[in-house]
Order: sequence, then structure tokens, then C-alpha cells
Amino acid sequence: MGQPGYVVHPFEPAFDGGSRVLILGSLPSPDSRRSGFYYGHARNRFWPVLAALTNRPIPQSVDQKRALLAFSGIALYDVIAACEICGASDASVKNAVAADLSPVFQQARIRAVFTNGKTAHALYLRHQKEKWAVPEFCLPSTSPANAAWSFERLLEAYRAILPYLADDQTGVQASPDQGAQPGNSANGK
Repeated sequence: MGQPGYVVHPFEPAFDGGSRVLILGSLPSPDSRRSGFYYGHARNRFWPVLAALTNRPIPQSVDQKRALLAFSGIALYDVIAACEICGASDASVKNAVAADLSPVFQQARIRAVFTNGKTAHALYLRHQKEKWAVPEFCLPSTSPANAAWSFERLLEAYRAILPYLADDQTGVQASPDQGAQPGNSANGK
């Protein structure tokens, strides 16, 4: 796991005025920090899941990832602004400082917050939930460390975001049978 180090979040939130859903991770991994954008580990399934969900090609470059987020109406950020952490292990997070989500909520019409994994969800509940009057949901982590979840199971869980995206402003359409209940966990645990 390595030695703990103090990490300051290196990225701005990825969003625009058309963002309807905010997906929050915990903190960019070392691979993401090296790649210069969110979910940069080669085996993280976030981008393949999002591409399948929106019927778009899997983005390869940062510009393609930003374009997919804009097309989909998705804002992306993390709940931690800084913390002590060993490598990419969410379980090792200590002394977390909450990220400032106010620019996203002030400039976009966020309808729901979804967290990518249990650590992000717990930190959102502890530091953020009371500030924002939108439904929140916990999704399973797309990290390769979450090997118990197949791609197909992740894709099915992430379908919960579709009803919050569907409208004239995004290219995403929701199926009539898709939906989720606020405060529920979509990760089956």
C-alpha cells in the first residue's frame, strides 16, 4: 500500500451549465493525477460504463472525456479536497478536507448526486448532504479493486442516473422502467 502522503486535489470540477447529475468520487488516484484527469487508471471501468450508458465510444483523451461529460449532462468531481492517503486506498484516508461543491451547484442545475463507491458516499453524507437539496445515491465503485462487480452489474447499477439526465438539453434518453429512490444505495449492499 505504501507510505501515507498528504494529497491536495489537483483538478477543477468538470461541468458546464448543462450538467444535471453530479458524480462524486473520493480523490483522484495516483494514476489519475499522472494522466491529468479523473478515472485515469487503465483498468478503472468508469469511462467504459459511462460510454455504454450513453451509447457513445469510450473516450481516450481528456478532451474526449470532457466532451462525453458535456454530451451526457454529467458533472464530475470528488468529495475530498485534501487528505492523507496511502496510494489509491480509500480505506487509508485520514484527515479529509471536504471539497467545495458550491461552484457546481451555483452554475449548473444539478438534479441528483451519485457517489462512486462507499467512501465517497460516506464522506458526502458527513460533509455535504445537508448543503444541497437534491437526492443522493451510492453507486458501486468502478475501481479495479472492486472486482466482485462485473462490467454488466456496474452498467445496470449506473442506469439509475439516466432518469435525472433525460431532457431536451442532453443527448441521453431514459427508458420508462429506469429509476431509483433518493437515499438508496444502488450497489446492492
